[in-house]
Amino acid sequence: MGTLYVVATPIGNLADITQRAVATLRTVDLIACEDTRHTSILLRHLGITAPLTSYHQHSGAVKTDQVVRALGEGKNVAIVTDAGTPGVNDPGGKLVAAAAAAGHRVVPIPGPSALVAALSVSGLPVDDFRFMGFLPHKKGRQTAIAEIAAADTAVVFYESTHRILKALQQLALALAPDRPVVVCRELTKQFETVYRGNCSEVLQQLQAGVTKGEFVVIVGPVMKHLTADN
Repeated sequence: MGTLYVVATPIGNLADITQRAVATLRTVDLIACEDTRHTSILLRHLGITAPLTSYHQHSGAVKTDQVVRALGEGKNVAIVTDAGTPGVNDPGGKLVAAAAAAGHRVVPIPGPSALVAALSVSGLPVDDFRFMGFLPHKKGRQTAIAEIAAADTAVVFYESTHRILKALQQLALALAPDRPVVVCRELTKQFETVYRGNCSEVLQQLQAGVTKGEFVVIVGPVMKHLTADN
């Protein structure tokens, strides 16, 4: 029986790939990846030649069965995403679940994650947090904003270049003025930027700068003020 390796790959800086990830990608029989063109660039950089098969959000049961069948034939398979850790806001989780259900060993090869990288530089209380992935584009978006505003823990979500200003404008209307916000742009890349302040302050910083790139937004927990009874 083959093994499925869940391999984290760089979110920007190619030097962030681990030695173990490189060794794993060199030895597996097949690499399932979100975009074969994107992963080919990384593999060429590493000097690795290995068969690739696409596995993305539109891959259905047939593709999942194909990869699980390869594991059943004794082949070792790596699953990678375009950037970061597969299975975290990523369709790779479907393959992991199917492989585990079929009795195959699933091995994590940890490494880069935009979520963890952003949390590590936020400076906010994040011992307890909620991760929401990407907010809904339309239906359910206002509900998600309301949930963030009501949360008594930190909340983390991803946002695209096209919706980052809209997200902050909506949050500015919903959050208490003293609620801290950290926005990380293009983590580990050349133009990495971290914006800090309350939501209105961060929005002003972004509007005065560049809004192109990939964003991680961290909304700090509700500030708990002491009362006379305390």
